[in-house]
Amino acid sequence: MLIKIYGAAVQGIDAIVVTIEVSVEPGVGFNLVGLPDTAVKESYQRTMTAIRQSGYDYPRRSVVVNMAPADVRKEGAAYDLPIALGILAASESFDAARLDGFMIMGELSLDGSVLPIRGALPMAIKAREQGFKGMIVPKANVTEAAIVDGIEVYGAGSLKQVVEFFNNQVQIEPTVVDTRARFDQACNVWDFDFADVKGQENVKRAFEVACAGGHNILLVGAPGSGKSMMAKRLPSILPPLTLHEALETTKIHSVAGKLKRGQTLMTGRPFRSPHHTISPVALVGGGTNPMPGEISLAHNGVLFLDEFPEFSRAVLEVMRQPLEDRTISISRARYSIDYPAGFMLVASMNPCPCGYYNHPAKECTCAPGAVQKYLGRISGPLMDRIDLQVEIMPVPFDELSSMQPGERSEDIRRRVIEARHVQTRRFAGEPGVYCNAQMTPRLQERYCRLDDAGMQVLRMAMNKFNMSARAYDRILKVARTIADLDGAADIGRHHVQEAVGYRNLDRDTWGLR
Repeated sequence: MLIKIYGAAVQGIDAIVVTIEVSVEPGVGFNLVGLPDTAVKESYQRTMTAIRQSGYDYPRRSVVVNMAPADVRKEGAAYDLPIALGILAASESFDAARLDGFMIMGELSLDGSVLPIRGALPMAIKAREQGFKGMIVPKANVTEAAIVDGIEVYGAGSLKQVVEFFNNQVQIEPTVVDTRARFDQACNVWDFDFADVKGQENVKRAFEVACAGGHNILLVGAPGSGKSMMAKRLPSILPPLTLHEALETTKIHSVAGKLKRGQTLMTGRPFRSPHHTISPVALVGGGTNPMPGEISLAHNGVLFLDEFPEFSRAVLEVMRQPLEDRTISISRARYSIDYPAGFMLVASMNPCPCGYYNHPAKECTCAPGAVQKYLGRISGPLMDRIDLQVEIMPVPFDELSSMQPGERSEDIRRRVIEARHVQTRRFAGEPGVYCNAQMTPRLQERYCRLDDAGMQVLRMAMNKFNMSARAYDRILKVARTIADLDGAADIGRHHVQEAVGYRNLDRDTWGLR
């Protein structure tokens, strides 16, 4: 007897439908075809034992399983449940009349229990697109898949429970999640707040400008000056995720298996902070079994690179293209996958190997030229993509010991959101442009015009500090963001002055002693 069951395979952050055909005929043996990987091939031992432990007879006949389309590689153990159901249905152990309306995925334990899988959310989205009535997933994934409206999602605890469900012996209630209510309830909850930061008002202002315009930012300061502490609070002043952004971000983390058990929707912008020993593949994604990398896991959020110069040159250079295109294409001999990578880069570094160059109280012990050599670990093209370069000084004792809290993240965030609304209206007719940092040269020429006073300030700064030509565009974009925060229609002289102040490392005298 021939039975068809429907599952899914994840490609990138999307899913495609996989038809699992099971034939049980006279003979002996088990054959699995359709480009399965090793984990899928090993399903024979798992499904056979699970079927027997669930109280059913494994057919003593020839079993052939075909997974179509045959040119798409099937990976992982998530096909155990549909294969086991197909074998039981083809051997007439239960009524298969209702199977056509369901997409079914799940890994089986040897005792027949259903274990969690990766990518349940994109699978549920594909099931709805293809018009399936319902979807059966492991209980651990049911809330994740149930955020998709228009499809009934059932959580399965065991193979026996699913068989009895199709035999109408037990009832499994579909899981219902109020996506909008959960999203609205949790989108304004943060673990850290800028009110905890004493002093460093200039750095807080730089963060506000960076978040308002979507600009990348580099912090340079001595050890203990608060670089990492403030970077961790950055998500609390970013604009809240839209529901579309939340679904897109959750899909990426679902495919990567990073969602916590029982988590439905990611309501906060991701904050990824990989160690400086990370490999290029781990950063951009790929691998034998392709997975999103850190830059994709930071999509719609923040990628924080602490100790920036300590990352290998190869790791840093692979970020150049994603920073511009906001997507990463992984091409290998067997596959080609696109992952989104629209992140905000936040990096921090010491000013020199010893960490105390320009320190007001401690003397730098580095050899002559060591500061420039240390900064030279970051290539010019990569530094070109960092809009704000801010030098941090240690907090004086009087400010550090003050009992008065700093400005709350909520207040800073309100100003950031207002500036983003201005940019949303400005770029409403420009697809793919959502903030000032993404402006093309054509848009920059249109929206970043300077009056005579502003142009004079910029000319003096370029000549006095011998700034490179690459700083010109960045200063204009940052000045446009500062003007948006002020509610100004035009860029003024003081906006340009502040933007120039955020280009510390572009000065040719920086690092020279």
